[in-house]
Amino acid sequence: MEKSIEELVFIVEETPDGGYMARALGVSIITEADDLEMLRSQVLDAVQCHFTEEKQRPRIIRLHIVKDEVLAL
Repeated sequence: MEKSIEELVFIVEETPDGGYMARALGVSIITEADDLEMLRSQVLDAVQCHFTEEKQRPRIIRLHIVKDEVLAL
């Protein structure tokens, strides 16, 4: 029996075309969407698909949103 994950962290980054991509740390889950509201829904759906048994699903899903800004002088 696999040990359940208490918390699953996703790194969220903006894509070049203006959407968002979320990549889970330690688990092979990647999803993307046009906006953050849809991305949240996509992440929940992807986690449910990956962890088919409810008791194996993480209790907490954390989205770590990374925004890269470049300033030039």
